[in-house]
Amino acid sequence: MENITFVFPFETTSISLTGDKCALHCKHCNKRYLIPMTSLNKFDGRAKSVLISGGCDSDGVVPILKFKEQIKKIKEDHRVIAHTGLLPPEDADEISELADVISFDFIGDDDTIKEVYGLEKTVDDFLNSFIALDKHIKTVPHVTIGLHAGKILGERDAMELLGSLGAETIVFNVLIPTKGTCYEFIDPPEIKEVLKILKEGKDMFSNVYLGCMRPGGRYRRILDSVAIDIVDRIVMPSRDAIKKVGEYHRSMECCVL
Repeated sequence: MENITFVFPFETTSISLTGDKCALHCKHCNKRYLIPMTSLNKFDGRAKSVLISGGCDSDGVVPILKFKEQIKKIKEDHRVIAHTGLLPPEDADEISELADVISFDFIGDDDTIKEVYGLEKTVDDFLNSFIALDKHIKTVPHVTIGLHAGKILGERDAMELLGSLGAETIVFNVLIPTKGTCYEFIDPPEIKEVLKILKEGKDMFSNVYLGCMRPGGRYRRILDSVAIDIVDRIVMPSRDAIKKVGEYHRSMECCVL
């Protein structure tokens, strides 16, 4: 709690390269999180940084390289975070020219990849993509706790793999049962299980962040009030957590910057 940073990323604009289109219909998302993002053509340049994201193709790749010149132009005046999806390893070097940091969703269970994403891919595919990216550019892994219908399955395996690679920073998100998705009516993972993983993560990684994607309301209030004693950064903390901490560091851009 002593040196915690609270992140309010209002100075980072999220851009979807594909609008609300995505070839996948992931059970936790179903394109819902693309809708609030701005388009590349509508970006007004006022933010300090941008998150380049978008829908995936049928292989789980965000088509960043198709927009290479436009992104290079943005990068002249802004810091850039990129969601690449399951990038082919041979493209990692080229991506490094377009971003300052990669936010990489890492999955630690083959069944989860198939069940949630509908992809015929494996943990090794995610591992190879992450390794290739991390060789060329700062790549921050994101692990969603409870991604598989609220169950804890591959999270610890993901942590073990990332730890073995020497990763220093990890972002934990928590599944949000989202309207209009297959997981709309499921329960998120139990808070006590989330806290266990956060604690284990802190034993393994130098920097542990609680990311922006987690349930709100009472769930967030309870989670954040304990997480402040575990993690290094919390994105959009609950009011109760802010009051409990008192003094804190503040960041106004995406937590990975």
